Amino acid sequence: MGNEARSTAGLLEVIVSSLEDALEAERGGARRLEIVSHLELGGLTPSFKTVQEICQRVAIPVRVMLRCSESHTPGPGEFEILAKQAEALATLGVDGLVLGFLSEDQVDVPATRRVLSRAANLRATFHRAFDETAHPLTEIGRLKQLGQVDRILTSGGDGPWETRAKRLENYRQAAAPELTVLVGGGIDRVAIERLRSETQLREFHTGRAVRVPGEACGVVRAERVGELVACLHG
Repeated sequence: MGNEARSTAGLLEVIVSSLEDALEAERGGARRLEIVSHLELGGLTPSFKTVQEICQRVAIPVRVMLRCSESHTPGPGEFEILAKQAEALATLGVDGLVLGFLSEDQVDVPATRRVLSRAANLRATFHRAFDETAHPLTEIGRLKQLGQVDRILTSGGDGPWETRAKRLENYRQAAAPELTVLVGGGIDRVAIERLRSETQLREFHTGRAVRVPGEACGVVRAERVGELVACLHG
């Protein structure tokens, strides 16, 4: 009964970049972590040591960013680096990876499959590179070809939350049941309350809203996490 109740209420995933961030996020009630480095660049692959420390100290699932640079179209050499990183991370007991490769304005399915094949035991979130595709609903269908990908992280595109809510609900319906839409990109209390009341979206991803100061350079605070978690039960 407990798991079902939590699922109905929703889930908050928090971006962390250190052990201290991770412990604060867990204490505040986060139910999943995304570990990154260089949050100011949108998140790059963190150090193996940081991931190892966090996995040893927290009980909640963690996913790890796999990204060499801000580009969503890595060069050939970068793909091999990412593949080796995926292989190494798979030995740490992480829940999954976070990645996103594009070929022009489409999901690069072969590249994504090639990197994930080096960590065949892991699931994956396709990150906000998705928001740069030309035809998101079509791309959802293409992402379903990737058996390891089980989540799409998306902001729902441009515009106010009223517009984005409708778009996100369309994504959710197209993605189900194989894929879960994880909403990120400016998620705060107002966004969660609106999306929970107007859609069936129940997974939310946040970074700056739980940091003090509320910037990439800030640190995660349990009380800020707790405020957003409370919205999931309102």
